[in-house]
Amino acid sequence: MGKQAGAHIVWDWNGTLFHDNEAIIGATNAAFAELGLQPLTLEQYRALYCVPVPKFYERLLGRLPTDAEWQVMDEVFHRYYAEHRDRCRLTDGAVELLADWRSAGRSQSILSMYMHDELVPLVRGFGIEPHFVRIDGRIGPSGGSKAEHMVRHLQALAGVDPARTVVIGDAADDAVAARHAGAQAVLYTGGSHSRASLEGVGVPVVDTLAEAVAEAQRLVA
Repeated sequence: MGKQAGAHIVWDWNGTLFHDNEAIIGATNAAFAELGLQPLTLEQYRALYCVPVPKFYERLLGRLPTDAEWQVMDEVFHRYYAEHRDRCRLTDGAVELLADWRSAGRSQSILSMYMHDELVPLVRGFGIEPHFVRIDGRIGPSGGSKAEHMVRHLQALAGVDPARTVVIGDAADDAVAARHAGAQAVLYTGGSHSRASLEGVGVPVVDTLAEAVAEAQRLVA
């Protein structure tokens, strides 16, 4: 197995392993409607989206939402998303890539800002839970950054070296979180960000998960 046996991938969930763009856009537009904002197309969303999410809303409102507005929008978003996520599927090729990485003797985990109690049953429902040594979703209020979560996630993984770890995600925040935790990152263009908005981050940007895994192998070779 060579040097790559100790390599670890931290997968993002929404927009990366889980192809949920349609549910995300619908939920976002449902939340926008609460403030009288016009709906966004997928292209507009991917060009403007950023983390933390209140900053994304600021780009569209011209100001940060008030605490009351944020609460309403967040509740509407999660209610709509929960109703529509069941129509979504794993990203093409994900099942095979997860199985191949594991069968090669390497480890992988999921770190998501999606609610932990919702995330775990969703992953389990796709039959892919055994491929991961750990699955961490968000516990606590939404709207934050992934950086501190990434540090805690990697600290909880026995025998995983951050320097031999590659984060695969669809958002600039995934690369920021990886850097914060001493890991590397590869960003995938099939989720929440456009290629243009990812290329300024300074990490490899790819169009498929297969390319992302190949790039991860190269980074830890």
